[in-house]
Amino acid sequence: MISSYKTFTLTEQLTAEQIDFFNQYGFIHFKKFINPETVSSIIDASKQVQQKWIDNDLQKINGVPIKYGKDLDGSPIVQRFAFINQHHQTLSGLLLDPRFNSLLPLAGDEARLGTEEKDGMVFNHYINGPESKFTKMGWHTDGLRDIFYGAKLNPMLNVGIHLSTLQPENGGLKIIPGTHKQNIYQMLFRKKYFLDNKADPEEVSINPEAGDLTIHDGRLWHRVAESSIRGEESRRRVIYIPIIAGKYAPKNENSPTVFYQRFAGIVK
Repeated sequence: MISSYKTFTLTEQLTAEQIDFFNQYGFIHFKKFINPETVSSIIDASKQVQQKWIDNDLQKINGVPIKYGKDLDGSPIVQRFAFINQHHQTLSGLLLDPRFNSLLPLAGDEARLGTEEKDGMVFNHYINGPESKFTKMGWHTDGLRDIFYGAKLNPMLNVGIHLSTLQPENGGLKIIPGTHKQNIYQMLFRKKYFLDNKADPEEVSINPEAGDLTIHDGRLWHRVAESSIRGEESRRRVIYIPIIAGKYAPKNENSPTVFYQRFAGIVK
């Protein structure tokens, strides 16, 4: 059990220490992956995509439901974008950073960034206000997705690019280190998927600064805790992009909605 953890710097090649840390705990945290100017340009790009989607009343992207919500002033916002990398050059360009290639071996041979698979690049926008619906997410593993997709449980890692600086009171990502090594039974039944949001005595808080990058194994138990702060200070934005191994399975505008995504509030 670890209550705090070491952070690292990401270059174009992982060190043996970084690989060992990830293999042992199932996650790793890299500081200052992108600079403040890049963070601002990504947020601006998301606002442009948001306006387009609202204006066109889009409900799904490649079969994945768009999660809409209300901002503090009651205006509509997109709180979960899927495949946002396909809708703005700033976001597709971000994925050309050569440092992403250094992360691929963590998922095994023939791993790749899932730019056209699963939900593509996901952009989450959390705000804790009077009309907020997207403020937290219960315990889950991403491995369950492969079961819903009817696929073999292949390695899948989630790369998080954090666009907000979080303090513990902001809630955010909580993980249980080492649970990526659990068996299928523990993956399915250790906790009640998405319904259980209680703190776990073994959980570790990921408290990034804007610009940091984290990566966690999809088989790891994790949740998103609700901010105890309300209003503007509770606003947090984070991008997730999957690293996938196994059969290539791209999605397009004709892709069906996956069964579990029909349940509001479940997807990340």
